[in-house]
Amino acid sequence: MTNKADFKKSIDAYQAKQGRFQITEVPDLRYLMIDGHGDPNTSVAFSDAVEALYPVAYKLKFASKRDLDRDYVVMPLEGLWWAGDMDAFTASRDKSRWDWTLMIMVPDWVDESMFTTAVERAGAKNGPARLDDVRLESLSEGRCVQTLHVGSFDDEAGVLARMHHEFIPDNGLHMVGKHHEIYLSDFRKTAPEKRRTILRQPVSAAAVPAE
Repeated sequence: MTNKADFKKSIDAYQAKQGRFQITEVPDLRYLMIDGHGDPNTSVAFSDAVEALYPVAYKLKFASKRDLDRDYVVMPLEGLWWAGDMDAFTASRDKSRWDWTLMIMVPDWVDESMFTTAVERAGAKNGPARLDDVRLESLSEGRCVQTLHVGSFDDEAGVLARMHHEFIPDNGLHMVGKHHEIYLSDFRKTAPEKRRTILRQPVSAAAVPAE
């Protein structure tokens, strides 16, 4: 029997502590991705995106175990979030203005051929509505600030405000890229107050003003 890899345990970027901001280097990773816009609580596109990602993720897992003798735990759902004004996340919380990319990380040995076959198999019988929108893509984030949030998504605003406006500038950094969330708890099954979510923000060193 093969050992089952669990990347949540072997990749440091999937470790975070509540109440503590940490600076970490995130390696380049490969993901199943699908894009959308709007309030995740009310958007049909959001629920359709979730329903499209998981069948492909599990088809890939089964193919890897069967064909390559490499088994692994399917990774949690993740999301990139952005808006024209980032205060939409920390102040107004106007979710109707949010753009997003939902993602599930896959091992680096998953190639385009495996991905194409997994999509075909996921769509063989009553395929998800947005199956054709799923893609395989690498993401390079590099240096990031992250923390573990425990509780409702609506309670993230204060944590993000401290991250964006205090910790990041206080450490000579500035925000780049997109706000990233890793849903360690399945939010479809977990009570809001018990949800565990890694909040991540890519950063780079702040430019030194010219004299």
